[in-house]
Amino acid sequence: MTRNINGIPHIYYDGYWIRYYTPPEDTLSEKKRLIDALTKRTFHHTEAGINTPGEKLELAREAFEREDNPQRKRVNAAMLAGALFNRATDIFTTIVDLEQKGITITRDNALMAQCSKCFTEALDLSKNVLHHSGEEGVDELWGEPVKVFTMPIGDYYTSRYRKIAQAMREIDLIGNTLKCTLRIHDSFAAAHPLIDDFVSIAKKECEILRTDMGYYQVWPEFVADGEKLTEFLAPIPRGASSALERHIKRGTLLLRGGKNLITWIANVRVPMPVSTRSFLERCEQYRDSVT
Repeated sequence: MTRNINGIPHIYYDGYWIRYYTPPEDTLSEKKRLIDALTKRTFHHTEAGINTPGEKLELAREAFEREDNPQRKRVNAAMLAGALFNRATDIFTTIVDLEQKGITITRDNALMAQCSKCFTEALDLSKNVLHHSGEEGVDELWGEPVKVFTMPIGDYYTSRYRKIAQAMREIDLIGNTLKCTLRIHDSFAAAHPLIDDFVSIAKKECEILRTDMGYYQVWPEFVADGEKLTEFLAPIPRGASSALERHIKRGTLLLRGGKNLITWIANVRVPMPVSTRSFLERCEQYRDSVT
């Protein structure tokens, strides 16, 4: 179901009207363009040091197999996943180059099989890859280029709308929980409209492509509204006890934590259920600690 909202086409998924983009033609060259863009975005949002070049795959695998320390092995696994990811995109680039020279590569070709194998192994290792914040893994984001490789582009777009709807639902949940939690102190009354504004623009950031001209309005508003929450300081009532003062200061930190989590979800455009669940638990603990 689609409709125009303020002159912009939207499509309805799982309770949300999401900005609609017409899928490109389902060709290998278009798949390559999408995979390249998604690969760049994936590494941008994950921890540093794992964008291992494809030609270093064997070295990355040797280091992973040799490492015994669990913490270091997790990082080696992430580096190996990065190498596999880049090797897969290198192979796919070669396939597209051959296609453009008039050489047809079928799905059962050895190059296609090797590309698929690299993508699959990279996806299996993706649980070891953390978000750049150090929070939970973002294997759903990691799986985006794999989806483009394995399914028609139109089907991939459909899957993206569903993930965006899930991300929007998490953003709404975090915002509503944050307001409910901070309502216990009048000191946070002025923060409520700021939360509403940020949640609203975060959902727009979640749905809009950077190639969209509207992005030049959405991104500045998203950053500016986020800064308002980061800079918000709840006033301490005159004569407040030290316990109340500490509690209000903890609430301010909670507000910033919620703002950060909403920012991360809006940027990666997929839900972060582990981080969201942890934040909701923090909110519950804060409400329970009211003195």
